[in-house]
Order: sequence, then C-alpha cells, then structure tokens
Amino acid sequence: MQENQVRPADPDGLATALLRASRVLVAVSVRSLQDSGEQVTLAQLRMLVALDTRGPWGLTALAADLDVSPSTALRMVDRLVRAGQVRRDSDPDDRRAVVLSVTSEGRELVRRVSVRRREELASILERLPAEQRPAVVAALEAFSDAAGEPPVSADLWGGPQRSE
Repeated sequence: MQENQVRPADPDGLATALLRASRVLVAVSVRSLQDSGEQVTLAQLRMLVALDTRGPWGLTALAADLDVSPSTALRMVDRLVRAGQVRRDSDPDDRRAVVLSVTSEGRELVRRVSVRRREELASILERLPAEQRPAVVAALEAFSDAAGEPPVSADLWGGPQRSE
C-alpha cells in the first residue's frame, strides 16, 4: 500500500478519502458557477439550491439548514433579492414573518450550474473503470443519505430521478 493510500474500513481513512474527493467536487462546483457568468458565490448558490429543492422557507430555518447565522443569511438573501433570484413574500399565517422562495431566474441559474456540473462529473466518471461505478454510486448515495441531502430532481438536469 502506498504511503498516501488509506484503508477503506478505517473511519479516518474514509474521512481522508472524502476530503480528497471534496477538493475535486469543490473545484467542479467553482468552475460550473464561473461558467454560468453570474456573480453568485458558492454560499449563495447553496441558498438557491436549498430554496429550489426544499421550497419556500423562513429566514431562521434557512439559516439553520445552511449552518450560517441569521444575519449572514439575511445579507445573502438581500443580495439574491436584488439580483432577482430570490423573492420575499409575507407569510400567510403570520403577516409579520417573511417567506423566502427562489424565482424563475434563480431556478434557471441552479439548473444551468447543475447541468454544467453534471457534465463535468460525468466526464470524470467516464475515466473510472465500469466495474467500479456501481460501488461508487452506492457509496455516494449512502453518504448523501447520511448527510440528509434530498434526492436530485429529474427536472434539474433532464435525467432520471433516483428512486427512493
């Protein structure tokens, strides 16, 4: 075993392997966002994805889901509202509260970035031996499930949706 290789059953080894893979995924995400031509940060894109996949939310719940402070979330929302990607509406149950939702422009940005990201990931995965692909898919699905990440919608990129 080479010095930089890890044992798959070792939790530290798994974390190290995921850390390495996350560097690739972040680089793909950054390139996909840059290719969109939009002036949106990765954190703002995370917010748009959360609103797109989970529907309208209040600021406090959205901030908690993104693991940022409400004041940070508010600054992000303000920027996305000005860009026409997020909409603020009054909560029909509590007129003092605000509900945030993604606009069609924000949804289109999420779709474009997701399509570009998927294309680049598919290109990387094509270099993986075919017999290893099912194990990689199963491992990534299990990891995403453990993290509480919802399935990717088929209409996001035009492919089949993962079955539950």
